[in-house]
Amino acid sequence: MEASIRDKYEVVIGLEVHAQMLTKTKAYSNDVNEYGSAPNSNISAITLGHPGTLPVMNKKTIEFAIRLGLACDAHIAPAQYFARKNYFYPDLPKGYQITQDTTPICTGGSIVIRTDDGTEKSIGLTRIHMEEDAGKSIHDVDVYDTLVDLNRAGTPLLEIVSEPDMRSSMEAYHYLTEVRKLVRYLDICDGNMEEGSLRCDANVSVRLVGVSEFGTKVEVKNMNSIRNVQRAIEFEIIRQIEVLEAGGTLSQETRAFDALKGITISMRSKEAANDYRYFPEPDLPPITITKQQIDEVALEMPALPRALFQRYTKEYGLSEYDAYNITDNKGIALYYESILVHTKNYKSAANWLMGDIKSYLNEYGIDMEKFPLKPLKIAELIHLVEEGKVSSTVASQNIFPALFTTDESPLQVAERLNLIQNSDEDALKGFILKVFELNPDEVSRYKAGEKQLTGFFMGQLMKVSQGKADPKLANGLLRQLLDA
Repeated sequence: MEASIRDKYEVVIGLEVHAQMLTKTKAYSNDVNEYGSAPNSNISAITLGHPGTLPVMNKKTIEFAIRLGLACDAHIAPAQYFARKNYFYPDLPKGYQITQDTTPICTGGSIVIRTDDGTEKSIGLTRIHMEEDAGKSIHDVDVYDTLVDLNRAGTPLLEIVSEPDMRSSMEAYHYLTEVRKLVRYLDICDGNMEEGSLRCDANVSVRLVGVSEFGTKVEVKNMNSIRNVQRAIEFEIIRQIEVLEAGGTLSQETRAFDALKGITISMRSKEAANDYRYFPEPDLPPITITKQQIDEVALEMPALPRALFQRYTKEYGLSEYDAYNITDNKGIALYYESILVHTKNYKSAANWLMGDIKSYLNEYGIDMEKFPLKPLKIAELIHLVEEGKVSSTVASQNIFPALFTTDESPLQVAERLNLIQNSDEDALKGFILKVFELNPDEVSRYKAGEKQLTGFFMGQLMKVSQGKADPKLANGLLRQLLDA
């Protein structure tokens, strides 16, 4: 599409994110809440909606909702009422979903994103409410029949509904990234979109620039990654603009995203609230949330990524790039914090984390939680370099790899491998003279004005000294002897 046509329109995007909660049991029964079990093994009469069964509220879901509300600076309602959302689906055995309609547990609040140009933008939240998940219909296993697995039915969900504050597919990408990061830091959801534990529906519309009224909204479903959310929105933006430019009209509908073709496909006309026949849930009494409960949850809140980012850049002097990469993953941020218990060299700790440690994780395909070295050993490596006992190169290339096969400290490894730096001037002078003896032509060229050969001599010195020459001391002594 030509930029001149695209630029005539403004995009309006709101996201609805469903986060499966990491509770041990389901929302209203004691059935196991576990991904990957054999089909239809985590079910009971309550999950199946048998007559005479009654739901019982899982207290942990309320605590998790409060955690998320506090993290988003939302208002937490003191009185909680539940409703039935009625609709027929093969994987919804009760024929209705227990949810919150007019009284969501959280209202207002916001999530701050970092846009592509590095600026911050606040995305408002309409509501966060508690509900239960449906089961899963499987269409691609049997050629003739749809299979139904009800293990997921009754799994507790938090639905996070944003205001229509996003103006590009990239802003939606950044927002969803922040939501996933946040629920992982809070330990309320694992955020795995591929497994369906974090799902996203996008509401997309376009309007002419300068027009205040919203355009016709289209909801896009069936997106199993953050990247696919962005792709689906981008396709939908272009599709809607093309329809309007051709003189057509858009209808309010629900569309599915085909990830292989990169297109959205119409599923059905969009339901209105009255289609669901909401009414108060008669089997769950109202629940009251006290200030004391909120305060107790607040006391156990972890440090959140945005606060850590501010601390790392403003107090620790890290670059925004390093701070963002550390806080992007909760496991890495926790490991970094643990290193800092033993050293205050913030930059070196970040360098080790973003360099050698991350390379190790990538090479072996593991998460930070499975990294075998304790943070103390990394801090001891930092101290060895700080004290001038080894160079950073030797620490990285020799000592760090050796730590994975021994219980020794970094200092013990350095001593065993004879890697302790030589800071004795007489010994260093001997190494330098040896380098001059081996490279007379380069010495002549240096004296003739090729001062850039200093790097060459330092490299040769490290070879002759087997990496044990103190670089700072050796560099000064080398220049002194060359210029003599």
